[in-house]
Amino acid sequence: MKAIKKFGKTFGKSFGLAALLSVTALASAEAHVTFLDREAKQESTILAALQVPHGCDGKATTEVRVKLPEGFVFAKPQPKAGWELEVIKGDYQKTYDNHGDKVKTGAIEVRWKNGNLSDDFYDTFVIQGKVSGVEADTSLAFPVTQMCGDTVAAWDQVAKEGGDAHGMKSPAPLLKVVAGEDHGHDHDDMAGMDMSGMGGAAPAGETVKAGDLEVSGGFAKAMLPGQPVGGGFFTVKNNGQADDRLVSVSSPAAGEVQIHEMVTKDNVMRMRQLKDGIAIGAGETVKLEPGNLHLMFQKVKTPFKQGDTVPVTLTFEKAGKVDLVLQILSAQGK
Repeated sequence: MKAIKKFGKTFGKSFGLAALLSVTALASAEAHVTFLDREAKQESTILAALQVPHGCDGKATTEVRVKLPEGFVFAKPQPKAGWELEVIKGDYQKTYDNHGDKVKTGAIEVRWKNGNLSDDFYDTFVIQGKVSGVEADTSLAFPVTQMCGDTVAAWDQVAKEGGDAHGMKSPAPLLKVVAGEDHGHDHDDMAGMDMSGMGGAAPAGETVKAGDLEVSGGFAKAMLPGQPVGGGFFTVKNNGQADDRLVSVSSPAAGEVQIHEMVTKDNVMRMRQLKDGIAIGAGETVKLEPGNLHLMFQKVKTPFKQGDTVPVTLTFEKAGKVDLVLQILSAQGK
């Protein structure tokens, strides 16, 4: 019986140690930056969500840089509250078709900067893009540089063709491309297209007047599944002799609505929140449109669906509050 007890005790210790080593190995294997969904179909538009599980040696993450591989095109990153966003543009190696338009340039790197992600938490960094011109069973590598103040962690190691990435210390996140049911058409993208545009543009919201201001052409973009933020646009015309300013926006459809600006200089696109609002000069017309000034709906309660509407309240410095209804167009919008 003593021998049996001793064996049982030894076995228990060995089993516990093996379980601990197994858990440790699993945690170590997932300690690097990876994709939430590691597969994508050919010729599909996806939301590529990168998971950052920890900081650098206990330090908070302050910047995340992602290099985009050839074959992941038309990329649009998701803004994050409290972070600055930069998109580096450059030439593709090939030419890609974007609904009839031949596209040779686009985003080749995305940078979320000046944030503060504590080592105690994890977060995701999302980029919408299309997997195009890539053979099935190919893995696309997205090298990531994670910065924590002065400390840098580079997740950029890529195994040679046929090699094993599991033994690498700092592997780049990989996205495996799998065959689609019919990769001659982009079903995900087609689902978001505004087919009514074949016979004329979708109607925008009605013109609303407040004092000397006219607000017209309001619309928002439909959101893809899993997309947590939405964009809104409209035009403001000041018919008066005095300047005014859009100071804030609210909507029951979102927890917060921010006013943003996108500026491209030297092939670098930067987006920032305009906390002081937008000036509407006397006699001037200001357009909020894709790639420029726009609204950013944060903490959206129900994803925007094409054909629905989004109510917003605009607050101007002099004209006061203006209620506006935005028509939801396709994800491609105008």
